[in-house]
Amino acid sequence: MFRDVTGILDDAEAFALSIELLADKFKNKGFTKIVGTEARGFLFGAPLALKLGIGFVPVRKPGKLPRETYSQDYTLEYGTDTLEIHQDALTKQDKVLIIDDLLATGGTIEATFHLINKIGAEVTDTGFIISLPDLGGEDKLQALGLNVYALLEYVGE
Repeated sequence: MFRDVTGILDDAEAFALSIELLADKFKNKGFTKIVGTEARGFLFGAPLALKLGIGFVPVRKPGKLPRETYSQDYTLEYGTDTLEIHQDALTKQDKVLIIDDLLATGGTIEATFHLINKIGAEVTDTGFIISLPDLGGEDKLQALGLNVYALLEYVGE
């Protein structure tokens, strides 16, 4: 079943509450940057970074970033895709939180994790609006040593 977060975005109170709840979960954990995946990760990651008073780093599809990038291929249900991050977007001193709208199979976030590792920054946590744990993403990310947090979980659907 398809799950969609746009209903949260068009309701100012729900959108603000989602950012507040994520901020409450991740404040005071020492994060220095939020990395958000294209495109809906930007919608939640950027306002969360602003709320936490830290920087935001976009991970994008190929050719969308102007400076030198690292690339990471990943598998989709019917093929492969690639994500990129600026090589100078993070430092080895950064502690990174990955934010996206929805966790399904975990392929996009796994690729994002590997991009961050290429730079050498530390990443320990991921945050989502929705998780679909039956699709295996939570297990995949936990196997990488990542903590997984979602505001909503849909199990068995």
